[in-house]
Amino acid sequence: MENIRGLFQTMTKRFGLLNKNCCSVGGMEISLVQSHILYEIDRLKQPSVQQLADALAMDITTLSRQIQKLVQMGLVKKTPYPEDRRIFILSLTTEGTYIAAKIDAEINEYLTEVFSHMSEFEKETVLRSIQLLNDCMAKSSVCCKPMYGGK
Repeated sequence: MENIRGLFQTMTKRFGLLNKNCCSVGGMEISLVQSHILYEIDRLKQPSVQQLADALAMDITTLSRQIQKLVQMGLVKKTPYPEDRRIFILSLTTEGTYIAAKIDAEINEYLTEVFSHMSEFEKETVLRSIQLLNDCMAKSSVCCKPMYGGK
């Protein structure tokens, strides 16, 4: 079998995960990180900043900077939590919802096209394998943290 890292590197390149900007919607450039943030805010339905950081496995400082950019772009709304004003609840603005839906549609269209080159059995096998890999990564003690050096 080919070098495992090489397989992931190739898939990452082909999926566009190395591109600085993943999407251009309505003349607005959205980075890959920003598209993940929009997706998770929509999925989690008004998460706190900490809940979003946990869902994305991202440090809160980096996430806060990205959220600030999305607020400035008019895509995300930050609302103080009434019971504890130190906590902020995040939601998508109308434009943010539109942008998130457009990105989702583009990605789904791309994946549909990719899977069109496979039989139904191959598609199911790939999806089951990705689910298995995700489950195993969640159990890993080094999940979401690339190892450098020693180990």
